[in-house]
Order: sequence, then C-alpha cells, then structure tokens
Amino acid sequence: MAGKFLWIMAAVLLSVQLLHYGAARALVWWLGVSRRSVLWAVFLIGNTIILLSSLRLMLSPRWVAAWLALLWFACLSAGAVLLLNQFAFRHHPQRQRVLRITAAAIFLALPAWSVYHAYVPVVRHISITLDKPLTKPLRIGMAADTHWGVLAGKRQIRTLAQIMQREQADVILMPGDIMDDNTAAYEAENMHSELLNLRAPLGVYATLGNHDLFGHQQQITQALQRAGIRVLNDEAVLLDGRVWVAGRPDKLNSQRLPTEQLLAQTDAKQPVILLDHRPDDAEAHAQMPIDIQLSGHVHNGQVFPLNLLVRALNRIHYGYERINQTHFVVTSGYGFWGVPLRLGSQAEVWIIDVNSKQP
Repeated sequence: MAGKFLWIMAAVLLSVQLLHYGAARALVWWLGVSRRSVLWAVFLIGNTIILLSSLRLMLSPRWVAAWLALLWFACLSAGAVLLLNQFAFRHHPQRQRVLRITAAAIFLALPAWSVYHAYVPVVRHISITLDKPLTKPLRIGMAADTHWGVLAGKRQIRTLAQIMQREQADVILMPGDIMDDNTAAYEAENMHSELLNLRAPLGVYATLGNHDLFGHQQQITQALQRAGIRVLNDEAVLLDGRVWVAGRPDKLNSQRLPTEQLLAQTDAKQPVILLDHRPDDAEAHAQMPIDIQLSGHVHNGQVFPLNLLVRALNRIHYGYERINQTHFVVTSGYGFWGVPLRLGSQAEVWIIDVNSKQP
C-alpha cells in the first residue's frame, strides 16, 4: 500500500512539473522573451505556492487549485493555437500576431466559461420506474456537493431553493459535502436565513460527505438541523408511509454502519432510497435491496481532463445507470471544490420522478 501511494505521489508531482513546463513554454512564445528566465520564474512561483500551501503557511489549498488551473488554461490555449497554426493560419501573412491574439482570447475565455458553468446550474430530469408498489408518484429534488463556504453562499442557496420550488419537488435529498469543511463562512454570512427557504412537502434530508467530516461535523449537523434539514447518520426514515430513505456518512467515518445493517432498518417490500456520498460501492449495493442510490463526490472531474480520470477510477462516475434492480444517479454536484471553475462539467440539480410498474 505504501509503495502504491509513493508511485501515485510521484506521478502527481511529475504531472504538476510538466504542467509548469508546458505553461512556461507557452508564455515564452507569447511574450517573445528569453526562455530560461521565464521557465525559472514559473517554476519558482508555482512550487513556492505549492510548498506554502502544503506546509499550511500563509496559503490555502485554493491557491494551489487556482495556480494549477491557470497553468492548465495556458497549456490548453497553446494547444489550440498549435492546431490553428497547422490547419487555419499556416499561410496567413501576419500569422504570429494573429496567433498571439487568438491565444490571449482563448486564455481569457476559458476561465470565463468555467466560472459560468460553476455558478449557473442546469436542471436535469429523469424518470425511474420501480418494480415495487408505490401508492403515488414521488418527485425527488437532488443536490449534492453544495460546498457552501467562502466562494458559494447565500446567492447559491437562494437559487437552489428557487429551483426546488419551481420544480415542485416532493422531497429534497442531499448526499454529502454540504459545507466546505466548516461553518465559518456559513455563520459569518448568515446563510441560515436563506437556507430556511429550502423546503419541500416531505422534508429535506442530507448526509455528511468527506468535506463535512474534517473535524467540524457536529457544528455542520447542528447548523443544518437548525435550518430544518434532517441529517441522516446511519439511519432510515419512512416518507409518507410509502418510501424509505436511508442515509450514511462518508466512508471517511470509519465507524459508520455496514450497508446491510443500515438497510435492516427498512422494509425491503417498500421502495428504498440510499444516500451514499461516494459511488464507490455501486456493484456491491446492486446486490442489495436498494432501489435507488443517490451519490456525488467525484464532481464529474470538475475540470477537464479530470473527468477522464474519474471515469477510469469509478464504476459509475456520473449520470444514471441501472445495475440489476438498483438505479444509480451520480451528480456532478451543485457547487465546486477549491476554485469556482468547471470545464467539461456543470453545476446541476437533478429532478427524479419515481413511479411504479404496479398499480
């Protein structure tokens, strides 16, 4: 295990340094200056930011995320310009000038596009038909990974409440990462006043994700409960006498119940919905009496090409899939981690209409 971890860390560090090199080369070309001085400057600035953040001196991890995003956008801009140089501007009389202007435009457009997709959610609809009896249809509003904190606050909560009201969700389910590590910003900005408006006829239920379990889980739980949100901590509730909702904390909590013990609180003859922050156990859960599992965590990679990585690492990394009799919905999340950037993914809310084949 230790050897595997070291290999992963080595691969990450190498990738980061290659990112620095690619961005520095792009900057050298764009500025038309000495290569060595720019290379040294980029490597020095970048690794200083990473070091200070790793040692928790002065800079938070957001600085690292922002810096790496900046480097990545520079590399993407350079890659796009290389393609344009090859196929579009090869014989243009002012090729270098046009390419430099194009590179700058792309470099500015990428973060603007990414910020838009981080802050402007899309609403996705899906219908699920169960084999078990259901006295009447159920409309679920699902939002995970809200990460309420310094960069996502009252406005995002207000928008979420408006979406749920407009879509007329019967119940709102939130499988984890509700807060961004703690309640400091939540309390400082009085987000409680907005969260009180997040309501549904059958209630609002949440579970704690990994970012809710970094030592402030009690404060987070209390803040949510004061706002009328019930936090399911290895427990199940029966909604309107017809559907079970079971919720468990993220696996970062090593004391959480095994899924089988959690499900023992439910009646398998009725529909069972599981809130599990990570989709890691999808194949195992597909063998259990779970009708619907709602998860988040992986953010659909948040920024390309990380969506390709999470696709490779997860049986279900995003979207809807049915395995055996279990329907899985994995959301890219309503918020974001680190910095407000989404490239190749978008903030979203899922509206899930649940029906039954049986009368």
